[in-house]
Amino acid sequence: MKKTKLLSIVLAALISCGTFAGCSSEEQTSSETEAAAESTTAAETTETTPAAPEAAVLTSETAKLLGRTHLIDDTLWCGFSGTGAEFEYTGKKLDITFAADSAAAGNMDNRARAAVYVNGERVLDEMLDMPKETFTVYESDSAETVNVKIVKLSETAMSTFGIMPIVLGEGETIAPAAEKAHKIEFIGDSITCGYGVDDEDKTHHFSTATEDVTKAYAYKTAEALDADYSMVSISGYGVISGYTNDPNVKVDAQTIPQYYDNLGFSYNKFANSQSPQDIDWDFSGFTPEIVVINLGTNDESYCKGSLEKQTEFVEGYKKLLADVRAKNPDAEIFCAFGVMGAGMLTSVMEAAITFSEETGDTKVHYVQLPTQDGSLGYAADWHPTEGTHELAAEVLVNEIKTVMGW
Repeated sequence: MKKTKLLSIVLAALISCGTFAGCSSEEQTSSETEAAAESTTAAETTETTPAAPEAAVLTSETAKLLGRTHLIDDTLWCGFSGTGAEFEYTGKKLDITFAADSAAAGNMDNRARAAVYVNGERVLDEMLDMPKETFTVYESDSAETVNVKIVKLSETAMSTFGIMPIVLGEGETIAPAAEKAHKIEFIGDSITCGYGVDDEDKTHHFSTATEDVTKAYAYKTAEALDADYSMVSISGYGVISGYTNDPNVKVDAQTIPQYYDNLGFSYNKFANSQSPQDIDWDFSGFTPEIVVINLGTNDESYCKGSLEKQTEFVEGYKKLLADVRAKNPDAEIFCAFGVMGAGMLTSVMEAAITFSEETGDTKVHYVQLPTQDGSLGYAADWHPTEGTHELAAEVLVNEIKTVMGW
């Protein structure tokens, strides 16, 4: 009787435990099912929500910067002719957004001219007339890797532009384009800028719409030598005087040497807030093997055969050479002249020779460029045509190759 009662108690206890265990298991299973459902829903939500696009700021980490550029609030600003950026883009659709300065709303002859190349082909050539404009420059059904180069075709004095961050979709990337074999800096005036090269009518006058630095001797020289470049050039500027209609009036405000250490000169401002002439250039950012100086054409309008003024020019040119040498201690310097006339030929040659003699600097060379004779026509305001620029580039390239052994 005692054994039967004890067995009943044990059985009751076991049944009770089994019942509780069963309840606990069902609750756990229910919880797991709900959790799994929530997890699945979360996963589905994650998969169907597209990734937010990224914005790649153009810096030396994301692109090869062309010439003297300046970053303001994530926008890369370009002043001098030829400035811009080059990168390798991987993706399906690429938009480039430009920010213009106040010139966009002003005289149409002063607006900035921009070009974009994809795999070496110019796919965009635009005069910027809006504060901000976006252009689709590449589109493909499948993701491809292409080379993209953005170049400022017009000069700094009249207008500037900024390149805003590149918006990248999921899986899209940009990376700096490969460095070229050599590096060259050009210092010049309207000839270097490509003044009027797209307007072969000598009676026409200045317009940024007809400037194209890629058709000028400097850009062509860099291309022929497989060189990355930097340009310091402003139309009408000289060594001791800018262009003048009166030889008794010296235009000393328009001289290149005073802006050699800066981002240039412009009547407008980067981001409508900073003047290029107030921004210092970091010479460590670009170390050229060669510096080509092509100045003196505008000084001629002031010197006009005056021995005293030509002597002043020679001294001013030597000071420029000293500054260039200080900033580029190892570079070979080529003093080129002659495309638009030979009036200052002797003075440029004298400056190069006497500087070398006085300083013992054997890395300064003189190059006489072919003078235009009209056989290849004239561009706006009697400036060189692309054909004339090609002849000048050929002479300069050959001289550089001879000296450098390239």
